[in-house]
Amino acid sequence: MDPATSFWDTLADVVSAVFLLSGAFLAFAAGVGVVRFPDLLARMHAATKPQVLGLILVLAGLSLRLRSWGAVATLFLVVIFQLLTSPVAAHMVGRAGYRTGKVRTDLLVVDELTRDQDAAEREDSGEHEDVGPAAGADTSER
Repeated sequence: MDPATSFWDTLADVVSAVFLLSGAFLAFAAGVGVVRFPDLLARMHAATKPQVLGLILVLAGLSLRLRSWGAVATLFLVVIFQLLTSPVAAHMVGRAGYRTGKVRTDLLVVDELTRDQDAAEREDSGEHEDVGPAAGADTSER
């Protein structure tokens, strides 16, 4: 076996091990956060952000270890799918939890959703100002 090839294989194995252990640690930290954090939004944050990065690190380490283009392509698709679905799922869980009262509002720094919901309720009940089709538009017939 060529010494240069052996060096690069060893280096890839070491980097792979570092990625796998780092990803496993982040997944573990996410699990601890889900159990320990006080409210829904903090738990949701712990379940999504470090979990996604942990998964990316684990899959990167796995792709370095497997050294197969087919496996790398499949793992890349898994990463893309996770990056597309995790933020959407977290957003929907957060909104549903907020609407059902599972969020501790005393822990919120900024609460834009209440303002938006109040504005929507006023609009639905007809309490908003009627400014016409466009502010300043001339609606007279010509």
